[in-house]
Amino acid sequence: MPQYERILITGAAGRLGSELRKGLVPLAKTIRLAGREPFGDLAAHEEEAVFDLADMEATIAATKDCDAIVHFGGAPLECAWQTILDSSIRGSYHIYEGARKHGVKRVIYASSVHAIGYHEVEAHIGVDAPVRPDSLYGVSKNFVESLSRLYWDKFGIETVCLRIFSSFPEPADRRMLWSYLSFADCVRLVEASLTAPRVGHTISFGISDNKVKTVDNSGANHLGFHPQDSAEPHRSAVEAKTPVPDPKRPSVKYLGGWFCELGHPDDEPKS
Repeated sequence: MPQYERILITGAAGRLGSELRKGLVPLAKTIRLAGREPFGDLAAHEEEAVFDLADMEATIAATKDCDAIVHFGGAPLECAWQTILDSSIRGSYHIYEGARKHGVKRVIYASSVHAIGYHEVEAHIGVDAPVRPDSLYGVSKNFVESLSRLYWDKFGIETVCLRIFSSFPEPADRRMLWSYLSFADCVRLVEASLTAPRVGHTISFGISDNKVKTVDNSGANHLGFHPQDSAEPHRSAVEAKTPVPDPKRPSVKYLGGWFCELGHPDDEPKS
C-alpha cells in the first residue's frame, strides 16, 4: 500500500527527477510533477503543476494537498548569481513556506557535494563537518540546508538533505570512480528518506558503494539506505580513456572537483 497520498517532485523533468518520477511510483497514490514546461502525456497516477520556482504564489499553490515534497528543482550547476538567487534560494524558500502553510510533514532536498566541496578528499569527513562551499551553487545548497534546519526546529517539518555527488548513467571520469551515485541508488536513497520512521533534520551523502571511500556517511545510518551499485565495474574502461590527473590540481585535491577551479560566474569571459 502506498505510504503517501500525494508526493510533489520539483525538477521532475531533469536528469534525476525523471528517474524519481518512475522510481517513486510505489510510494504514493498520486505523484505531482513540477516543472516550467508541460510534461505532455501523464500516467493515470500523475498530475502536473507548471510554474517557476521564483513565483512564490504559484509555488506555494503547488504544495497544496501534498504530504511529502521531493525538492530536486533549481539551478543544476554553477551559473549566474541572479539565476541561483531566484530559482534555488528564493524558490526553495517558497517550497518551505508552502510546506508550512499546507501542513507538509517531510521534504527530501537535493543538496550537493558542492556544499562541502572545499574539504580535501583525504579528510574523510562525516555529515557533521563544517560547510565549505566551492561555488555560488554550493552556497545556495548551504542556504537551503540551514533553511530546512530552521523549519524543522521551529515548525516541525522533517527534511533529509541529500548531498549528491555524481549521479549519472555511469562514471565518466576518474573522480567518479569514488563519487559515483547510480540512478538506481539515487532512487533507493530518496525512497529510504521517505520511508524512514523518523528523520528530523538529516544530512546524508549521496554516493554508491564504491571501492574507494572518501566520506563517512554513518551519521545518516538511521535512514536505512543500502547502496547496491558501485563504480568498480566501470574502472578499467574509465582508466583506459582518461589520463591520470595532476594530484596538485584543486579539482583532484578537493571533494568538489572541477567546481573548485571555476571563477565567478558573473565575470566577463576572457577573449
